Amino acid sequence: MRAAVIAADEVTVETIPDPAPGPREVVVAVAGCGICGTDLHIADGEFAPTLPVTPGHEFAGEVVARGRDVTEVAVGDRVAVDPSLHCGECYFCRRGRGNLCERWAAIGVTTTGGAAEFAVAPVANCVVLPEHVSVADAALIEPLSCAVRGFDVLGPALGDHYLIYGAGTMGLMMMELAKRAGAASVSVVDLNPTRLETARELGCTQAVGNADELDRPRGWDTVIDCTGVVAAIEDGLPRVIRGGTFQQFGVANEDAMARFSPFRVYNDEIRIVGSMAVLHSFERAAELFAAGFLRSDVMISHRLPLEDYPAALEQFRAGVGRKVQVLPHGAGG
Repeated sequence: MRAAVIAADEVTVETIPDPAPGPREVVVAVAGCGICGTDLHIADGEFAPTLPVTPGHEFAGEVVARGRDVTEVAVGDRVAVDPSLHCGECYFCRRGRGNLCERWAAIGVTTTGGAAEFAVAPVANCVVLPEHVSVADAALIEPLSCAVRGFDVLGPALGDHYLIYGAGTMGLMMMELAKRAGAASVSVVDLNPTRLETARELGCTQAVGNADELDRPRGWDTVIDCTGVVAAIEDGLPRVIRGGTFQQFGVANEDAMARFSPFRVYNDEIRIVGSMAVLHSFERAAELFAAGFLRSDVMISHRLPLEDYPAALEQFRAGVGRKVQVLPHGAGG
């Protein structure tokens, strides 16, 4: 099969062996695979998976083969795939915190992923899609499940005022969830005018290039960084209202360091929380998606053939568009 491959010094598309399912696994013909900041971190050597690896942890497709012990799905079923591979045995897994697994692994990060014509997944990780859902669009369920996890951590309150840094796909998803969670206002900060325009189209309260343009002297109840950029983090944390919450949702480089006032965190009872990947949120995200929670036509800005994966990755790096997908089997779904 054809697959994207990230090696130590290059990203290519090449022919690799077709996958075969284990007893409790299925093979999925990938209809759509999204590109994410994690893929850039892998390509840039900032994460430490075993290279070479085929990326792609955001994908959906059709089951074309199943292992001998699989009864839950049938060949021909259309599924979205949770990429999480928790061991189920370590200290954190036993405490119900599989996203912090001591043997953490993920399809498309540590094992062959969905930027390929076919991908293998445990049947337990597959959610069958209803007929009205576009299977290629359903690759958005994985990032949405990360956003749902983010709101699980936040524990939103009705009438809160939100400030979100970053109007890429994740920032827009967090914005949409905040609106549905009963926010009094949701303002968005981004340096990219095109992305700000998209945030306005989707109904944010305000979209600006600098938070100084906004008028909320006491600050915001919840400030969410969806960029992972130190400058944004350092700008956002001081804007939290007394007794409010700052969430680090964006993925920063492992060696990134941000400065903040520990006295203010103490004196103003600022809550600082992180949110890592997916935890008990994938099926709920699939339900939201099936109910029309997201506008796929807005969220997905570019769909490219698999052979263009290296160019698609660089387009994502340049901040062009919103969600960039590759379609291993061409348009459709």
